[in-house]
Amino acid sequence: QLQLVESGGGLVQSGGSLRLACAASGFTFGTIGWFRQAPGKEREGVSCVSDDNTSYLVSVKGRFTISRDNAKSTVYLQMNDLNPEDSGVYYCAAGRTKLATCHQRNMDYWGKGTLVTVSS
Repeated sequence: QLQLVESGGGLVQSGGSLRLACAASGFTFGTIGWFRQAPGKEREGVSCVSDDNTSYLVSVKGRFTISRDNAKSTVYLQMNDLNPEDSGVYYCAAGRTKLATCHQRNMDYWGKGTLVTVSS
């Protein structure tokens, strides 16, 4: 059964860290990554990975790191130095195409999301 299951969200103070995990099963993907949506805002691509190629939203570069464990079919997002603007629901998403741009239109499968709240 095709599934993307996120975990690791929560409440953290500004400057803190969180690590999100996404376990994928039931399909083969070319690109996988993380998206987020804050209340009243559009969903945006935070970071994606395809083979050894990674991409990051400008505002998270240097603070967030995406990685994958192929043996576990799991992708992680290490988030450091968090600030309130990072708050939102974080979704794991995957697309069949390799090297796809980290945009929601390129993703075919979505998880249900995990909430990240950063307090000031």
